[in-house]
Amino acid sequence: MPTDCSSFSGRLLAAFFTLTSLLTVPAIATIDPVAASRIFQEAKAISDRDAGTFWGHKLYGPILLVDPNDRSIVANQADAGGALKASGDLFTGVLPEAEILANTPAEWSGTRWTELLWPLPDDAVKQHVMLTHEMFHRIQPELKLTRPDIGNQHLDTLEGRYLLQLEWRALAKALRAADAADRKAAIADALLFRQERYRLFPEAASEENSLEINEGVPEYTGVRLGLETPQERIDYAVRDLSAFVQSPSFVRSFAYATGPAYGLLLDQVDDAWRSKLGSGQRLEQLLSAGLQLPDSTSADLKAREAAYDDGTLRTSELKRDQERSARLALLKAKLVDGPVLTVSLSGANFQFNPQTLQSLGKEGMVFPTMSVSGKWGALEIKGGALVDKDMTLVTVSAAGVTPTHLESKDWHLTLKEGWTVEPGPRKGDLVIKKTEAKTP
Repeated sequence: MPTDCSSFSGRLLAAFFTLTSLLTVPAIATIDPVAASRIFQEAKAISDRDAGTFWGHKLYGPILLVDPNDRSIVANQADAGGALKASGDLFTGVLPEAEILANTPAEWSGTRWTELLWPLPDDAVKQHVMLTHEMFHRIQPELKLTRPDIGNQHLDTLEGRYLLQLEWRALAKALRAADAADRKAAIADALLFRQERYRLFPEAASEENSLEINEGVPEYTGVRLGLETPQERIDYAVRDLSAFVQSPSFVRSFAYATGPAYGLLLDQVDDAWRSKLGSGQRLEQLLSAGLQLPDSTSADLKAREAAYDDGTLRTSELKRDQERSARLALLKAKLVDGPVLTVSLSGANFQFNPQTLQSLGKEGMVFPTMSVSGKWGALEIKGGALVDKDMTLVTVSAAGVTPTHLESKDWHLTLKEGWTVEPGPRKGDLVIKKTEAKTP
């Protein structure tokens, strides 16, 4: 399940790690250096197999292994800033409190790293996909394959979720197909369900494309280059298409399933498809063009729905939608209508579990747990937070909280010197502000 970081690049096999509290950290890394060396060797072997031919860039580069418990580091090379110390063939140190803890590309001490949280998955297949995925993220900006992170809140609605799961089932059928005709028919079904989703939700095409470029393409790369045989890759992609069904939300996780599926299917019909991503064409557009599929018609929709749903899927989604409506009403009362503490996300680092997000429509996205650190200090959230649609502000409940009594069961705030909490625009609201300098 996806790992995630401050830039919202969630990944497969996710785990959520909170920022560590202020504590004394050891001078040397607690990560087993033998195990760390093995990870570096695996990463290099994956990169050497490709030799930079797939994307025109070598994947292997600076890697930081970070223990989230004490921030100790083992790296495969020295940093430009000289913060790490040589220890045999490795380099060790401690990651400063201000730096994010996540599986993510990271700019630190004058070097651009692939940062990986320790321990990595024990399963070799998952580990290789993850390593390749994360190494790709480091070079992704050079390939001009990054997009703004936006919306996808339609994937928390009844119809959005339903059509996405039908698409996943059709993609799985296409990947398992024994002949080209069956594969083409299943792909046509998948594109029909996607086209209907885009008809119902006009912003869906551009929003889904952004996450599929940001995360779907890295996950495809992880599967394509991290695994050595075509059957391994297909098996992994098919598992992805079923594994994410259990995610509480598809808003941030869907691309980890669709990316490998579309990528592997595209590999069979158009060797040059990767070079066309910069043109703005979406994955399903490239696949449709490669197969020369006719435009789908909505008249076929009900018949094709019945082929992939025996009635249980829609029934379960209807039940979920009713439960979701009741849950969101409570969250709105708590995080919108009630008193709130508002914190700026400008220049902040934050991390979260992408599988747990819940949409509040125009109000933004609810993050059940979240860690935020900025110039004002750090905020640990365990009882829910609302991030606005522009991702500029985060709000938490301020019920029972005052500027002089900053205690809440839902969150813990640590302010840096020079910052204070003051009353906000509504009665009971609070905001973090920089302390004004006193006039002599």
